Amino acid sequence: MERHQLPGAEGEFAGYFGDLLSRLDQRAGWCGVFWQRDPEGMTACLDGQEVPPWDVVQALLHDLAADRGTPAAEREADLARPLHRAALAAHDTRPGSRRLLAERLDLMLGEERYAIDRQDRLTAQLSEAPTPHEADRIQLDLAWARDDEERARARSEELRARIAELDEAAEQDRVPQPRTADRKKRPRGARYGWVEADDGSAADEAGPLPVPDVTPGAVGAPEGPRGARFAGGAGPVREAGPQPGREPDPAAEDPATEDPAAEDAAARAVRELVRLRAEGRAGEAYALLCEAVLWPAPRLPLLAEELEYAGLGADWVTLLWEGASLSVERLVAAADALAAAGRADDGAQLLRQGVARPAPEIADAVLALRGAGREREVVALLDAYVRVRSPQEAARFVLRDPARLTTPVLDAARAVSPEREWDVVHALRVAGIAV
Repeated sequence: MERHQLPGAEGEFAGYFGDLLSRLDQRAGWCGVFWQRDPEGMTACLDGQEVPPWDVVQALLHDLAADRGTPAAEREADLARPLHRAALAAHDTRPGSRRLLAERLDLMLGEERYAIDRQDRLTAQLSEAPTPHEADRIQLDLAWARDDEERARARSEELRARIAELDEAAEQDRVPQPRTADRKKRPRGARYGWVEADDGSAADEAGPLPVPDVTPGAVGAPEGPRGARFAGGAGPVREAGPQPGREPDPAAEDPATEDPAAEDAAARAVRELVRLRAEGRAGEAYALLCEAVLWPAPRLPLLAEELEYAGLGADWVTLLWEGASLSVERLVAAADALAAAGRADDGAQLLRQGVARPAPEIADAVLALRGAGREREVVALLDAYVRVRSPQEAARFVLRDPARLTTPVLDAARAVSPEREWDVVHALRVAGIAV
């Protein structure tokens, strides 16, 4: 049946969204989940009446990666991101959009609180589960509750950014802007998070901020909001270069050894973040963090240090949430860089969050890493996986290639505890995998 689609950016994204869905199995993966849980919402997105949250597009790209490989999905992400941005911007120009976005934000915050409460209840039930079967059921419900929380948080932050952008545009319409020798008009809003101040003063002082010289497009690259917390204060910011009383840690590898500009880039990024926070420009601050996630991995520990020194520790937590959506190879590289700089807990947290993606995607990444002889990365990834995911999910992971994945998964489970090893062995046998 021919669908009625809106003209312009919304209709263009609706056409793209339909094309993406046509390449996926509608009954499998996240695509099947979305059709089952919200068929009306999916239909509205296909008709161009609604723009799906980025986390939905990101999940569909995960499905595409499982079917056609990560490189194809990364190329698709590069195409999807600007179309999605443009569609949101067009959608938010509709009359009454500010009120509607605020209502949806209230709804999402309620959903997030409910999901957190549900996790607490399920965790309490899990400790009292009378049988292994009941424990498995609770583990499954708990995994869905975690996913509900993450999606509600992601959508809340996306809505916050859109509201902030609308408010900023409305303020600009109300306040006359001074004429300058140049005003060429500078772009505004969350899409231009690296742009300097409108009057050019910050640009004259610090020069243009560097855009990371990396190739974006990791599947679910941190374009999709995933938990920005805007509680960071605007504390003092260090200038780049050695600081008095700051002694290097001889036990940790210097992450900037092969990147002389890393410390300067981190300091300048945090200066910009402090300025945006002080001006109440939360959407642009969030966009800046999304860009920073794509920096080369050795720069991340330096950025963490600068953020914490400036009193923006909450923004580092946000950045870790975003990092969980990197491609698996870049996820492991970031965790390695953090561990080498003495931030092993941050690296472990990043891996735990990152292995929440579909089992086939993790399995393919493990196989690729093993094929490249990168056993240390394989061990780190599987350790996080068997700690976070249920034994049944570990069995589904092994089903991707039992001959090559059974032994490393069992080794990882054994390293966690004898109980975890037995649980995984049992799940494998139930799944018909010889152990």
